[in-house]
Amino acid sequence: MSVEKLVVIGQGYVGLPLAIRAVEAGLDVVGLDLDDSRIKRLGAGESFIEDITTARLTAALATGRYRPTSDYGDAKDFDVCVISVPTPLRDGAPDLSYVEHAGSSIAPYVRPGCTVVLESTTYPGTTEELLRPLLEEATGLQSPGDFHLGYSPERIDPGNPTWRLENTPKVVSGVDATALARVDGFYRRIVEQTVAVDSTRVAELTKLIENTFRQVNIALINELTMCASELGVDVWQAIDAASTKPFGFMPFKPGPGVGGHCLPIDPCYLSWQVKRTLGRQFRFIELANDINHEMPQHVVQRLMVGLNKQGRTINGARLLLIGLAYKKNTADMRDSPAVEVAARLRALGADVRAVEPYAEAHHIPTGVTVVDLTEAEVDAADAVLIVTDHDGLDYEMIGRSAKYVFDSRNRCTGRVVERL
Repeated sequence: MSVEKLVVIGQGYVGLPLAIRAVEAGLDVVGLDLDDSRIKRLGAGESFIEDITTARLTAALATGRYRPTSDYGDAKDFDVCVISVPTPLRDGAPDLSYVEHAGSSIAPYVRPGCTVVLESTTYPGTTEELLRPLLEEATGLQSPGDFHLGYSPERIDPGNPTWRLENTPKVVSGVDATALARVDGFYRRIVEQTVAVDSTRVAELTKLIENTFRQVNIALINELTMCASELGVDVWQAIDAASTKPFGFMPFKPGPGVGGHCLPIDPCYLSWQVKRTLGRQFRFIELANDINHEMPQHVVQRLMVGLNKQGRTINGARLLLIGLAYKKNTADMRDSPAVEVAARLRALGADVRAVEPYAEAHHIPTGVTVVDLTEAEVDAADAVLIVTDHDGLDYEMIGRSAKYVFDSRNRCTGRVVERL
């Protein structure tokens, strides 16, 4: 099958890279998003995602084959539709309202022979038990049979210059062999390698395994770090030493907590379904969540102790935070632990300033003043707290000029530096 028209629902951190890469592969692409301000920015050639440069976006627009829009009518006659919308948690339960809305909105344009692929992270069974009946009821068509339906978990790692959409293996699945072949054929035009699995359920679980693995291991290292600090052991050196073992070990680094749309949320989808379906708790996930959620408060407590040793209190202190995004070299502040740290410090009476070279002004937390990283700012601060270690910042200067540094990312050295 020759795919010529692609619709990508959602033009965020997942959907926009897919849309632009598809244009570069020769497809006609409609990028759908209900955020009109986002669509206007994209139409003007203004990218808000680090992985898509302005040059790439401008080049895609110049081809005439990329159309950002909020009008579902532009989806008419599509060959493939990919749904990449958020799947947040609401009161601890999966909120699939964005998937449902996308499915209902695209349904009028589903026709015999077309392919619909869900990429949004979700629990096993969503594609066949929620999306399929929704599309079938709205269209009167059947899948398998009339249209093709599949699932392919996104593996976007924002800010990663090595592993990008096109060279990261893509897991693909379909509700039957024909659907799998259609889904696989589509992604082969965009990525270098596909990995086919037997069912959409397997593909859905694959994504949850990947992020649960990370969540659990980060929690292990975070709890170990809290213990090592009290034991007077340099956990960073121990991790580096353990990393020299060429088998049976994979290094994870401690930090102020986890953020983004994946780690704080995706494992909860799995534990929620296990509890709902099997009536038992997924104890590893729940314990890992508890530990990682505790880290922002732990960082604040460590900073308070460090300031006390300097003869200062949090209340009234001028603090300089390095980074507010959840991940270095990105502007993504979704569920960022740095934002929680800033809020806790402000609640304790601190004057909080932040160096954040990526995030846009309207995403900065209320009460936090964004400043440039200068020697004067560092010198004026009672303490510098490194929360998100963006590259390109002068950490040597921070270690040299600050009165006191609490480094949760192991980027600074110096006599006034204390590490997590």
